Amino acid sequence: MVATVEGRYAPAFHPVHALLLGGALSLILGTLLADIAYARTYEIQWINFAAWLNVGGLVFAAAALVCALLGLVPSRRTRGSALHCLLWAVAWILALLNALVHARDAWAAMPMALVLSVLVFAVALVSIFFAAWPLRAGGVR
Repeated sequence: MVATVEGRYAPAFHPVHALLLGGALSLILGTLLADIAYARTYEIQWINFAAWLNVGGLVFAAAALVCALLGLVPSRRTRGSALHCLLWAVAWILALLNALVHARDAWAAMPMALVLSVLVFAVALVSIFFAAWPLRAGGVR
């Protein structure tokens, strides 16, 4: 008789954490798209939109960072949770620097703001990949 093991996946993170990550990522993407729009059109309102979207992304990202820190509790810890928490903290710090750059004049902010927006989005996307890294029940991948 052959024993079969069911390959169930355990949830990678809490649903509230997923909601906060999705909100932060969408606002960070909006910041990037607004910076691209400003770089192409030089319409000053786009840099204002990017600054506000970045602040909203910082708020959601800070709450998601708290959830990521709570995910480091040994009973809930997964293989990618420490890397997710570290990368998400790096993304939050880069977004904070991006907010400081966006506080400058529109002409003075442009090259650095776009570069920081791309970096924040890339690091946040990689961090979310490690947060959603599925594990089988029992820790087997």
